[in-house]
Formats: sequence, C-alpha cells, structure tokens
Amino acid sequence: MKIIGIGNAIVDVICKVDDEFLVKNNLSKSNMKLIDEVEFKKLLGNLKIEETVSGGSVANSIVGLSQLGNKVGFIGKVSDDYLGQKYEQGLTKEKVQYFYNKKKESLPTGTCLILITPDSERTMCTFLGTAGKINKVDIDIKAVKNSEITFLEGYLWDEGEPKEAFAEAINHSNKKAMSLSDKFCVDRHKKSFLELVRNKIDIIFANEQEILELIDAKSLDEVISFGRELNKTLIVTRSDKGSIVITKNEVAECESQKNLKIIDLTGAGDLFAAGFLHGNINKMSIKESLQKGTEMASKIIQNIGARLK
Repeated sequence: MKIIGIGNAIVDVICKVDDEFLVKNNLSKSNMKLIDEVEFKKLLGNLKIEETVSGGSVANSIVGLSQLGNKVGFIGKVSDDYLGQKYEQGLTKEKVQYFYNKKKESLPTGTCLILITPDSERTMCTFLGTAGKINKVDIDIKAVKNSEITFLEGYLWDEGEPKEAFAEAINHSNKKAMSLSDKFCVDRHKKSFLELVRNKIDIIFANEQEILELIDAKSLDEVISFGRELNKTLIVTRSDKGSIVITKNEVAECESQKNLKIIDLTGAGDLFAAGFLHGNINKMSIKESLQKGTEMASKIIQNIGARLK
C-alpha cells in the first residue's frame, strides 16, 4: 500500500451561517472548538444543513489520494450506528481500504459542524464521540508496516489512549507524515508537537499561522531557518500567498492559483496534502509536488465540502 492515514473518523455536517451567529455563540472564526453532544445538538437546532459527508482531516486527504489513483487505506474509530455505517460506505465508495472493524460503542460516531460564513471561511465545532476514544489496539500494525507512508493528523493527538495509538502507529511506520491541523491543536500541545516534529516525523504540513505559533517565530525567514536546520520536509501553506517547502538543501515556492470562484475553504489544507503526498510517493520533485498540492486545493475551494465529487 502506498499511504495509510490515521485520524479522527468524523461525519461532517455543513451549514452556512453569518458572522453574527459566530459572535452570538462565542465561536472563534476559522478555528476548531471541541464540544459535547448537548452543545452540538443545541447549535444544530438553529441551523439548516447544506450537506452531510464522511470527513475527518486525514480521511479527506486519503480520499483525495485515492482519486489520484493511489492505493490507500484509513484507520479511524466509528460506532456501529447509522452514521458509522454511512462513514464506512463513504470510504468504500472512494476505493479506500478501511482498516477498522466497527462495533457498537458507548459513544456515537463523531460529528463535526462546519460553519461557512459569507467570506468562505470555515469554523468547526467537533463532537469527537467514539473517534476520540481510539486506542493502540485499534491500530492495524500489519497495514501500517505494509504502507510506504503513514499520515497522521494533529487533531488525533490527545492525552491517554489516542496518544498511545499515535505512538503505536509511529513506532511501526516506515515513513511518517503529519499535519499540525489547527492553531488550537498547536496551542494545546505545543511542547509535544515540537518534539514530534524534531524527532519523529519526516514530512510536516502546517499553515503559516500554525508554524509561527509552534516555533514562536515572527517571520517566514525564521521558519525557513528552522526548516533547514530540521533536516526534514516542511511544507507551509500561506493562503493566497501560495506555499513553500523547506528541506535541508532546498527551498521551493509555488504561487496560489488566481481568479478562482471560492465557495468554501473547507478541506483546502487536506487536499493540498493529498496532492503533495501524491507527488512525493510518485517520485515527483518537491516543486512539482507543491504544484500538485496547489492544484488539488484550488479545485476543492470552488466546491462545498472537503471531498471532490
């Protein structure tokens, strides 16, 4: 197998809102907030659902990789309930091998409320449900060992069993890639993330805000210096300023595509990662891999949701 992804198995519920809704509900625009089932139902009660789709950050990337013709798999925990069944069907339909035998869990399948404001920014409220209870027993060691790259999401890193599952996957992986996921995650786990980036992970994906926060930097020049010293592959997305990849010996940049009809920024980073990893696994140059990431991100932001139809 080319790449296996491990992350939170979440069903995305997509809704359009105005900025007032975010203010009224004390939500920070463009960030992710963890909520409980009660708050999730309360928020949803005031909204009109645009679309419901199998999601989760790394799962979105893995589907994108499958659509590009790569043999891929995914590990993520769902319950054997209606949404859990729909989740598995969504992956199977996209030719993604699902390495998890679902059963009835004490918590329901996880759900993420994706709130899209008129400026196309997305704000997320996540009820992890059983996804947040993934443990090392849930990691299919054989599938991990048989994959060229294991791709993990920062969202998955949490105290207790999820952290043990993360560590178990890293210990058996050939090559490790990770997305920092969200500034919220970086703030919460800065010390752990820095240790992972320095000592465990080979390919790191971050947006500019996340990497500046992680290394307490003020400028992109500081990030480039950090990336060169790191001696890994560090990819930084910069929204309309394009993207940059930094290795020990090379720095390459790619401009963002212009004149796009942007509808929804959900999944831009996920599909960018899919494009870059597609290039990496198929022996493209880092510049070509950046271009493929940019192409995939440009496609997804002109649609609603994080999966290309």
